Amino acid sequence: MLESVEFLSQLRSSRALSDKDLIENSSEMAAIYGQVDSTDDLKVNLFRKGAKKIYVNDSLLKKQSEIKNYIRSVCFCSNDFNIVRSEPSYRRIWIDKVVSQLEPVYVELIHRFTRLLKQRSYFWRSESYQKDQSVEVIESFDIQMSLISTRIFRRRMRALAKIRPYVEYWHNHLSKSKEHIAINYLAGIENINQEEEEEEETIRDKILEQLKNQRSIEALTGKCNFGPHRDDIEFLINNISLRKYGSSGQQRTFILALKMAELDLLRNMINLPPLLILDDVLAELDITRQNLLLNSVGKDSQCFISATHLDKLNQSFLSSSQVIYL
Repeated sequence: MLESVEFLSQLRSSRALSDKDLIENSSEMAAIYGQVDSTDDLKVNLFRKGAKKIYVNDSLLKKQSEIKNYIRSVCFCSNDFNIVRSEPSYRRIWIDKVVSQLEPVYVELIHRFTRLLKQRSYFWRSESYQKDQSVEVIESFDIQMSLISTRIFRRRMRALAKIRPYVEYWHNHLSKSKEHIAINYLAGIENINQEEEEEEETIRDKILEQLKNQRSIEALTGKCNFGPHRDDIEFLINNISLRKYGSSGQQRTFILALKMAELDLLRNMINLPPLLILDDVLAELDITRQNLLLNSVGKDSQCFISATHLDKLNQSFLSSSQVIYL
């Protein structure tokens, strides 16, 4: 149920690698239905063959990202601890979720970049690049990728600038300490000034130049090793890497601060509290952090929570909740 709510609001699942993984093995399609504020009926159809289709009040949406005009959510699941602890792909997925909540058009931008990246890789693996017109083809790829990469980079930077104060607030509130935190975007773009927002044309030219410089290596490997799909985000506490040297408690506190910051940022941006999905994360938090989380969000956002035990949950929170036993 929680996964359905998440998919309906974010068009992706934190559990499944592909939409097709959500379809029952014996079926060719799956459907998710939801009703928002007793006024709007939402539906997502997933197909084993072909793209998903999204309907609002039985009308097909031309742009799938428009679903975010009706429902938004912040999901916190046990896999989210990998944002702090694990490889860069988890942090890229996290920032892309944040950006898409703030700018729904970003979903289409990521889809375009992913498709272009696959086409570019296929080109290098084919025999086409050995032909005379190969230079014109790869230059066309470079122009398109530099433009889309620039727009992804600028939107990620803007989102980090907006969410950073909220993370700082919640980290201070949760840790009750004087630890200084920092969030840095590690871009592969050379000579980029992250302190001041550079013009789109300037960033695009720098990316274009780097794409040209790495062509010889890319022709051998068939992989593009430069771009937003290779960037990372660095989390620091007192100028020390949280991923490498942070304690388990520091990492838990930081990821909780990240999720609380998402919730506050989104609430303030759209002037409406988004849904909060807590998928089996309370077991990862001690009693103090559990209560801080529930007391902070329970009054403002509708929450969907999965848990294996109720005995450790705040009784006042339970008394105002609907409990479903499975």
